[in-house]
Amino acid sequence: MPIKQVIAQIKEAIDAAPRNAYVAELHLQIIKHSDVLQNVTGKEFCEALGIGASFGTEFAKMKKITPRLKGAGLDVSRI
Repeated sequence: MPIKQVIAQIKEAIDAAPRNAYVAELHLQIIKHSDVLQNVTGKEFCEALGIGASFGTEFAKMKKITPRLKGAGLDVSRI
C-alpha cells in the first residue's frame, strides 16, 4: 500500500477516535502499518499527519516495540 494512502487511513482513524483515546489509536495505527512506515522518520510522520512534533517520540517507540509484538504472535491485520 502506498505511504500516502496509509497516512490518509491513519489520519482518518485518529480523527474518528474519541478525544480520550487519540494517543491509543495513534499507537495502534503505527503498529498496524509498521511495515509501510519502516523508512519514515518521526518528523516526517508528524508533518504528514499535521500533528505535534512531540508525537515523533511515540512513533519511534511503537516502531521499536512492533517486532516484539509480532514475534509474540500479534496479527496486525486484525487491528
